[in-house]
Amino acid sequence: MIWFIALFSLAMIAVDCMAAKRLFGDRTPKFRKAVAVGALAADLLPFLSMAAVFTLSRDNTTGVMKFSAWMFYLYMITAVARLPFNISAVLSRGKTARMIGAAASMAMIAAFVYGMAVTRTDYEVKRVTLESDRLPASFDGYRIAVVSDIHIGTLLRPQKELARIAETSNSLRPDMVAFCGDLVNIRYTEIDEPVARALGLFAAPDGIFSVIGNHDTGVYIRDSLSLTPEENTARLIEKEEAIGWRVLDDHTEYIRRGADSIAVTGISFSRALAKERHSSHIPAVGLDEIYASVPDSLFDITIAHIPQLWTPILEKRSADLTLSGHVHAMQMKFPAGERGVSPARLLYPRWSGLYEENGRALYINDGIGCVLYPMRLGARPEITLITLERPVQP
Repeated sequence: MIWFIALFSLAMIAVDCMAAKRLFGDRTPKFRKAVAVGALAADLLPFLSMAAVFTLSRDNTTGVMKFSAWMFYLYMITAVARLPFNISAVLSRGKTARMIGAAASMAMIAAFVYGMAVTRTDYEVKRVTLESDRLPASFDGYRIAVVSDIHIGTLLRPQKELARIAETSNSLRPDMVAFCGDLVNIRYTEIDEPVARALGLFAAPDGIFSVIGNHDTGVYIRDSLSLTPEENTARLIEKEEAIGWRVLDDHTEYIRRGADSIAVTGISFSRALAKERHSSHIPAVGLDEIYASVPDSLFDITIAHIPQLWTPILEKRSADLTLSGHVHAMQMKFPAGERGVSPARLLYPRWSGLYEENGRALYINDGIGCVLYPMRLGARPEITLITLERPVQP
């Protein structure tokens, strides 16, 4: 990702220079120099500011990460949004083409502002019904609220936003809540007392089940001498359990209705997959041990942060329904077709919504919070209600 941003920035600077030459070639050298300096400042200042803050700070604190996200957002508004106008200036000397380019740049700025100010907290409830003849009769109509990727450290008003999310989830009257990981952004201390109270508002008769995502493992902490990844994860689990959440750390719990039962299995993110977390295919880390005690006869709901695990899970034929997050639709999704269009499609074979294969299902929740920039462009934060049903007998 860093190399992509660096190459993109160099391309932006090159386009800026070509556009300035076409637009202001007949102006004085001082004027052209001033324009060039301004363009370079827009392209480089956010990154130089981030570099300075990271250099001066000993660790990736919540403040450092929020500052970096806002600097990247500033770069998108001041530099990326300028691209349509600059391209039109390079390709055409006509006034009409440049006006179209200027309008496109203004539209991008408006979209970026709207994605930050409105869409970022415009929570969407998606309702999905799944049928399975493996579902026990006592669980016909079972309701699961799915929430994922809150990234508490990136929320602007954590307590207020979490209370709204919990209220929305509770209004769906779920039997259980499944949280698919990445509760925090960097470290467990993002869960302070007000945040813990807000998280404690989630309610469901069968409980709130949670797993550990890659951001929960503490691997993004730089000062690992003062807080090791292992200690960070352990304390995060303690905080979740203290508010009543049931953390499924590579194990299975069972929900009973009379003589019937279903299994709920949680797969914690393995740090062995840290470098492969965005890869299309990943190894089946520890799946044999995780599913060893789960009877094949039971309907199993598996919560796994990264959706790429569905491929090895299918090979084990262990989970009837797998719930994941992680992708966020890269916080950009445009309406087209069944799922929409997103840059996430370039990285992930399965990136959003429902997938079904051989009687098994995967649902990828688009998440709540933000990473890299505080904006959601079309990819609204999602709370999913999945209703499980037995097929209607003819």
